[in-house]
Amino acid sequence: MDFELIKKALIDSADELDIKEYEIYYSSRTGTSVETLGKEISSLNSSSSGGVCFRCLVNGRMGYASTELMEASEMGELVRRAVVNAENTEKEDNVGIYAGSESYGKTNSPEYKPLSAEQMKKTALSIQNENYAASDKVTDGTQSAVETEEMTVRIVNSHGLDLVNTSGVNIVYSAAVVLDKGEHQDDYAVEEYGKLSDKELAEKAVRGALDNIGAEIVDTGKYDIVIAAKQMRTILSVFSSAFSAKTAQSGMSLLAGKEGQRIAAEIINITDDPMREGVSVQSPFDAEGVAAYRKDVVKDGVLLTLLHNRETAMRAGRETTANASKGAYSSPVSVSPYAFCIEAGGNTLEELFAMAENGIYVTEVKGLHAGANPVTGDFSIESAGFLIKDGKKATPVRSFTIAGNFFDMLKAISALSDKVEVGIGGPTVFGSPAVLIKDMSVAGK
Repeated sequence: MDFELIKKALIDSADELDIKEYEIYYSSRTGTSVETLGKEISSLNSSSSGGVCFRCLVNGRMGYASTELMEASEMGELVRRAVVNAENTEKEDNVGIYAGSESYGKTNSPEYKPLSAEQMKKTALSIQNENYAASDKVTDGTQSAVETEEMTVRIVNSHGLDLVNTSGVNIVYSAAVVLDKGEHQDDYAVEEYGKLSDKELAEKAVRGALDNIGAEIVDTGKYDIVIAAKQMRTILSVFSSAFSAKTAQSGMSLLAGKEGQRIAAEIINITDDPMREGVSVQSPFDAEGVAAYRKDVVKDGVLLTLLHNRETAMRAGRETTANASKGAYSSPVSVSPYAFCIEAGGNTLEELFAMAENGIYVTEVKGLHAGANPVTGDFSIESAGFLIKDGKKATPVRSFTIAGNFFDMLKAISALSDKVEVGIGGPTVFGSPAVLIKDMSVAGK
C-alpha cells in the first residue's frame, strides 16, 4: 500500500467536490505471536489490520467515512460517503478540523526492532526450558509466549498538517503452573523483551506460583492493606474513565465539576504523559493532531484537570489537554489517557509492610471489571495475597474479598512505595506504586 497515492486520491476527490475542510486519518497495526505448549511451539500467528478514515465539514456538520480497502480507486467513493453522512447528521460541529500546533515534542522510547519469527520461536522455547529448569514442581499447563506489535498513525488535513508516528513493542511472557503437596498453583511474569533474561523471567513466574502453595483463608474484618503496584495500576485502569471530560459531561463521573477540589490524599499525584520515560509506545500528538504533553491531573491530592479533546474542552470553556483518541481508524474522536500513573512516594515495599504491622499484602485481584462500578466508584473484588505479620511478608492467603469505593480509597492512601510499575502495551498504559491503606474491609471466613 502506497499511502501517498491514497492521500492524493482523497485530496483530489475532496477538491472535485469543493470540500474546504477535511482530515485523513490512517492507522495500522501489524503483529506476530508465538506460544508454546509442553516443550514445543504450539502456535505462530501473524495479523495485520488498519484503514483510513476521511472526515469533512459540510454546512457546519461533520461527516465520517472509513474503509480498510486501501486502493486509490476506492477513495472517491469514500469521500462521497463522508459528504452524505455529513448532510444526514443533525448535530452541528463547533470545533472543525485542527490547523496544527506550533511545535511537537519528540518521542524518547528505545528504537523498536521487530523480532523475526525465528527469534520469537527461539526465545519462546528458551523461556519454556527455563520454566521447567526453575523447579521440579513445574508441571503441564506451563506456557511461554513472545509477541511483537508495530503501530502507525498518520494525520493529514486541509490546513497543511501532515503528522506521522510509528512505535512498537516486543513482549515476552511466562505462565508457570506448579504442583506441590497435591496442590496446583500458577503465576505469570510479563516484560518487554531484553529487560530480563529468559531465566530471570521464568524464575519470577515459577517463584510466584510456588509462593502461593498452602494459601489459607483469612478472618473477616478490618485490615491495614498493602496493594501491590501491579494490582493498584489495574484498579486505576478500571476507574480511569472517571477522569475523562467526555464521561463527566455525559453525567457518568463523580469527578464532574470537581476541578480545584481535593479528591485524594495529599501524597497522591497523578500524571498523564504521552512520552513517559521507559514506555515504548509513545505519541507526540493526539488523534486530532494536537501536540501531546505531560500534565498533572491530580497534584497534592487536588484535581487540576479532567482529560479533554477539543470538543469537550470547548464545552467546558477550557483548553484541550490533547487527549483526543480513536479506538480504531473508523472510530469517532473520543478521550483517552497515554501513560496514566500514580506517582511514587518515598518508602520501600518493606517499609510499607512495617507500617502495616499485621495486615494483608494484596498481589492478585480477580474479576475486577465485573466487581467494580466506574460510575459510583464502588468495588468488591475477590483477591489473593499474603499475610503481613510483625511488619514482614508472611504466609499466602486466598479467596478473600476487598470492598470499598475507589474515590474513598484515593483519600485513604497513607503511604506509597518508591517504584512505579507501568504496564506494557498500546497507546494507553497505567502505572502505580504499591499503596498502603489503613482499616480496609476484608471478607474472608
